[in-house]
Amino acid sequence: MTEQQRYTVVSVHVGYEVRVYPAHLLAQVDAAGSFFEAGNRGFGPLIRYITASNIAMTAPVIQTPRAEKAYTVSFVMPAGATRVPAPSDASVRTVAVPERRVAARRFSGGSNETRFQQNADALEAALARDGRAAEGPVYFARYDPPWKPGFLKRNEALVALA
Repeated sequence: MTEQQRYTVVSVHVGYEVRVYPAHLLAQVDAAGSFFEAGNRGFGPLIRYITASNIAMTAPVIQTPRAEKAYTVSFVMPAGATRVPAPSDASVRTVAVPERRVAARRFSGGSNETRFQQNADALEAALARDGRAAEGPVYFARYDPPWKPGFLKRNEALVALA
């Protein structure tokens, strides 16, 4: 079974929950294209990096918008990893992420840009309703392989909280 990124649920609200993620490492690559295209373009260099480095695949795969038609695609490194091999591909970088508080909205379905955007909008509306300030853009987490039926897939819209 694929290791999933650990977190602690701090509170549950209508439309989202607040979590604390411990410090962790990400392997990242920037990719241009539509939501779907960028996800596919970013996946290749990242899977080659973890395979060549003998690093286990974990979930979720994270996709963060950077600009119109540009995203950062990230793999979460296994729990407890404080160092990983340097990537040989210049497009791949590793980033240490400090502990942080995040709002998360869970939903199911395939990797459909419209579905992700609707959930991002719903998350932002719920945070505004509750007077919570976001820090940075809403990003997306996909937990399941592409061959899993869409109605069974776990996805999330997330945003760091100020």
